[in-house]
Amino acid sequence: MPELPATSWAVLGLLSHGRELSGYDVKKWADRSLGLFYWSPSFSQVYSELKRLENRGYATSRLVAPETGTRDKRVYHITGEGLAAVRTWARTAPLDPPVLKHGPMLRLWLGHLLEPERMREILAAHREYAEGMRRRAEADVADAGADEAWAYPRLTLAWAERYYTAERDLADAMLADIEELESAESERAEPEGEQSWH
Repeated sequence: MPELPATSWAVLGLLSHGRELSGYDVKKWADRSLGLFYWSPSFSQVYSELKRLENRGYATSRLVAPETGTRDKRVYHITGEGLAAVRTWARTAPLDPPVLKHGPMLRLWLGHLLEPERMREILAAHREYAEGMRRRAEADVADAGADEAWAYPRLTLAWAERYYTAERDLADAMLADIEELESAESERAEPEGEQSWH
């Protein structure tokens, strides 16, 4: 199997649905699917990956006249060799375990250095982010429609919706945990305060 970065395989995977896609289309499709659970490429990454795939013989491109505007646009199509390569990669490449880098949890881990109100702000912001991503995934599932080519991508979008629902609910649970911790600390502090008055 050729040595290609995961981003190359992801872009080739977007082409594997059999449609001709422009770089703009690839970026849009990546944002609306891959961006919910893996990575959202920049335009420069998309175009460099498309060029790499074309140089490898995994994709071909052609210029098409625009329906509107003045410039031709380049569209890409997967080759038979590219389809075989991405199928082999999907079947046999070792799986990278998910890497969790959870910024809000790192901040809460340092909660002894923060004011309780700041911890609540961090969790509230994370909850808002998770709910926004959940709504985005929900809308993308609906937009994927009944297109058979998107059956499995639609499953990953549904997974993303459930994942961000869980993140939102975990933020709510952490807010409740902080309240409980503060209440316990307050109760422990009261007897000490009472003793100091005697």
